[in-house]
Amino acid sequence: MTRRGLLGASAAVGAGVAATAATAVGTASAGPSARPSADRSAPPGGLRLRWLGNNGWEIRIGAGDSAATVLIDPWLTRFWTGTYSEAGAAPETPIEVDTAVIDGYGLRADQILVTHGHYDHMTDVPHLAKTTGATVFGTESHVNTMRAMGAPERQLSVVAGGERLQYKGYSVQVVRSLHSMGGEHPRVAFAGTRPGQVPKAPETISDLVEGGSLSYLISVNGFDIVNFGSSNFSEHDLEGIRADLVMIQPGGANVPGYVPRLLELLGHPAYVVPTHWDDFDEPLDRPAVDWGGLDALRDAVRKASPKSRFVKLDHLETLSL
Repeated sequence: MTRRGLLGASAAVGAGVAATAATAVGTASAGPSARPSADRSAPPGGLRLRWLGNNGWEIRIGAGDSAATVLIDPWLTRFWTGTYSEAGAAPETPIEVDTAVIDGYGLRADQILVTHGHYDHMTDVPHLAKTTGATVFGTESHVNTMRAMGAPERQLSVVAGGERLQYKGYSVQVVRSLHSMGGEHPRVAFAGTRPGQVPKAPETISDLVEGGSLSYLISVNGFDIVNFGSSNFSEHDLEGIRADLVMIQPGGANVPGYVPRLLELLGHPAYVVPTHWDDFDEPLDRPAVDWGGLDALRDAVRKASPKSRFVKLDHLETLSL
């Protein structure tokens, strides 16, 4: 098999809102009136979700200088890896952190949520921790690796799933999750953990092991947003969780009923926002290039949850709720 089978697209792809680019599933307009059931919470107002490419998200809660900001998996450097090329990513690809590029986006953050430790999710987080002063949440493996990368010790918080944290106007719940598996003999790319002692500083993308996977539930005045950093999930850990908006990615070819089962578990969210669908070798300041899974995801959502609205953002576009 090629490296792409394991490190690329995980084999074949399985099964009032304001946005600059939005595709609605079911009807032409996307607004609170389209909630599929009466028990859904209305969008709270003053909530903005900006897509930073890949699974990177900036979630702003409130208005003005007092607004809180939560970042998920921010990766702005986007150094070339060839992940979605025919050969796939080369494990020996050097890690790059372009601080000028990162700082150019002027991101603020109160919390940074890490879903797993791979290069396209965690590489820029240590630098952003330094520049924003944010609390960074991740597994023991993620935190140890970020320590090796120079992240401020006092800002790092080890979580494992089940934790709930209350902030002014919103809360964050950590949910244990699973990473997708690809290849002829399905396995997680760059699997492994970094428990115990701080490892040596990572140099190549293969040094940034998965380290366990997490999902996050962000609740804003009863409006629940769930983000998945990979195309897999732990059904047991999602018991009792319902979403008004879910961010899910294409893929999941080896996960039985990936999309319909996930949307059923989450109570058929009013909004489904695709994430991690762009070829991240392409620049962030240009329109996103689909790596090949977006249409299949859209179709799967339409079939599984026809009242949900499929809202696609382009690079750096904002969804206001």
